[in-house]
Amino acid sequence: MILLQANQIARYFGAETLFENIQMEIADNSRIALVGRNGAGKSTLLKIIAGIDPTDAGTIAKSKTATLGYLAQDTGLDSDKNVWDEMLQAFSALIQMENRMRELEQLISQTDPETAEYPNLMKEYDRLQQEFADGNGYGMENEIRSVLHGFGFDESFYNRPINALSGGQKTRLALARMLLQKPDILILDEPTNHLDIETLSWLEGYLPNYSGALLIVSHDRYFLDKVVTEIYELSRRKMHYYKGNYSKYLKLKAEQLASEWKAFEKQQTEIQKLEDFVARNLVRASTTKRAQSRRKTLEKMERLDRPQGDEKSANFLFGIEKTSGNVVLQLEDGAIGYDDSVLSAPINMDVRRQEAIALVGPNGIGKSTLLKSIIGKLPFIKGDLSLGTNVSIGYYDQEQANLHGNKTVLAELWDEHPTTPEKDIRNVLGSFLFSGNDVEKTIPLLSGGEKARVALAKLSMDKENFLILDEPTNHLDIDNKEVLENALIDYEGTLLFVSHDRYFINRIATKVIELSENGSKLYLGDYDYYLEKKKEEEELAALAAADQASEEAVATTTKNDFYLNKEAQKLIRTLKRKVTQVEENLALLDERIDELEAEMSRPEMVEDHVQLMALNKELEEKRAEQEEQLNAWEVLSLELEEMGG
Repeated sequence: MILLQANQIARYFGAETLFENIQMEIADNSRIALVGRNGAGKSTLLKIIAGIDPTDAGTIAKSKTATLGYLAQDTGLDSDKNVWDEMLQAFSALIQMENRMRELEQLISQTDPETAEYPNLMKEYDRLQQEFADGNGYGMENEIRSVLHGFGFDESFYNRPINALSGGQKTRLALARMLLQKPDILILDEPTNHLDIETLSWLEGYLPNYSGALLIVSHDRYFLDKVVTEIYELSRRKMHYYKGNYSKYLKLKAEQLASEWKAFEKQQTEIQKLEDFVARNLVRASTTKRAQSRRKTLEKMERLDRPQGDEKSANFLFGIEKTSGNVVLQLEDGAIGYDDSVLSAPINMDVRRQEAIALVGPNGIGKSTLLKSIIGKLPFIKGDLSLGTNVSIGYYDQEQANLHGNKTVLAELWDEHPTTPEKDIRNVLGSFLFSGNDVEKTIPLLSGGEKARVALAKLSMDKENFLILDEPTNHLDIDNKEVLENALIDYEGTLLFVSHDRYFINRIATKVIELSENGSKLYLGDYDYYLEKKKEEEELAALAAADQASEEAVATTTKNDFYLNKEAQKLIRTLKRKVTQVEENLALLDERIDELEAEMSRPEMVEDHVQLMALNKELEEKRAEQEEQLNAWEVLSLELEEMGG
């Protein structure tokens, strides 16, 4: 079923066209990615589809019954509630339904089944109970726990006020609540920002089973390959549709471009032949009619536009001035953290020339802290660090704190390389897509992607032989990520980098170092190799734990056999004593009951009603006590029989 259709959508800024004639169709259970360059208008289009912004042309048609949820990039949850109570708000309709069911239960218990109102109450109760079950009302708390756990929130967070959490935590909670609400159409703009690799892996497993339709903007190619099955590409103000995940889209796009070039070149050859025939034969009387016919064919021909390949991308390399020694960096028994609070230890590293090492681990474990400690911005709490011969470090800061806020793009590079001719500086900036008046923009006016390109341009001019990169792909669109990857693959120096982009890690890394509370662990391969080894380790650990448990169980069974037998004999003796006691109690009760019945049957008691009532009351009490003792005797006798006593 079609949930939403976008027809001929356009956005204009004055005389400029951001995009136009946009067509999109979202069906139930769609898994759609919207891809395109930074600045192509992806976020703008999402807001129009979500109904947040108006369209300058065209229409959005949405099913009246379909619910829609939209989460902008870097949106944090703002709430005075604690984490658990806020997540419960995602199930507010179910909670109201449950409250009404409790009211109905009270009314039903107080209403006579013979009245006309009773069947109506029962009908409403049955309907609500079915809807409550269908909406997973009985499992909503487990669902909340599962999603919170997936986003890295354990039970220690449940009672924490949301406004006291960090920005990254609020962003993750906003996404968690949106997933729990389960809108029929879920629109996510860069949902993978601020997620560590473990959480990304969980989300990739969760979203394919999401009950509604998904429309996602993301620059994480690994994520797109796992989640989406359709691609809409927004490029040069137009929309193009491809069936498949991101890798399939790249293949189909290349095939389409090759086909367009083939058709274009074929037509150009035909046009050339026709034009040549007309030019040679139009003035000759014998061939004029044929030449005129060819000219009419040319005039009627619908000429194909020259195929346009990929939009202009950055084009750069990282060179080095001086080669380092074979040993680049060594760290022994390192510990990182703040104010004697250790995040990770012990850390051991041995970095050799031309290695490309990825540093991975959960958010907050200290990956960026380790990089800053290596370059001397933060002290190690413990450990011995040594750099090799002729090692020169270039550092990329994910926060871009090394950019000067009051400078132009041109001055940012030129001031650090004053002897370099302006023409050469402009050429470098041009390779990073800064041309013309772009170089006169001041740093604060730049977008995140533009700042990232300035920082990379500075790094490329420094020509250091050891690059330490902290999230270098943040803010870069997919095309520029690929340019950066190619530049780093061709780099002759050594790389140590932190990245959440697993596609990037796979292309660049020759080794992976995992950071945890227990320090560092080395894996000799790319990210996929690291995942395979982690899986093997988990399976081996599970087998070892099972073997250990089995050995302990056998040892415990052998050791306890004697004690179990001894305890059983003790229990049998106890049960026998209890049976004997109950039998004695029953004998006394039988005797007293006989006495009471005899007393009540005496002739003189017929006239003494007060005494008779007292005797009857005691008789009833003794008979009730007798019944209890008989029940106890039966239970104890059965237990004794089962134990072989």
